[in-house]
Amino acid sequence: MNFPAPSATRIASRRAALAGALFGFLGVAAGAFGAHALKSQLEPSALAVFDTAVRYQIIHALALLASSWAIQQWPGRIANASAIFFIVGIVLFSGSLYALSLSGVHLLGALTPIGGLFQLLGWLALALAAYRQRP
Repeated sequence: MNFPAPSATRIASRRAALAGALFGFLGVAAGAFGAHALKSQLEPSALAVFDTAVRYQIIHALALLASSWAIQQWPGRIANASAIFFIVGIVLFSGSLYALSLSGVHLLGALTPIGGLFQLLGWLALALAAYRQRP
């Protein structure tokens, strides 16, 4: 039986959904780890940084699911870019905060604003993809 090859749009949408689901899973796991295993190990300020990383990771995991939907509804480079921006933003923003809170190396915090910029670009690209759609 021959099945048609999936389109590039469908593949991009599926990858964004997969990334969103995995980041969501890892965010919940990290939140549980922080609440149970790290609560007695970290200073309150470091735990607050860890919690911020978890919160932004989960929010942007959901944004990736929105990007997946947008790629299907409004195919094109801008919708695809939103997913890429969100992925890079999660890795840099949340990743740097996880590393900072666990290691105490403040230099890692230099990556956080870059990650935040990518998250903002993801939201902007998502808005632009919606705006550019013709009714």
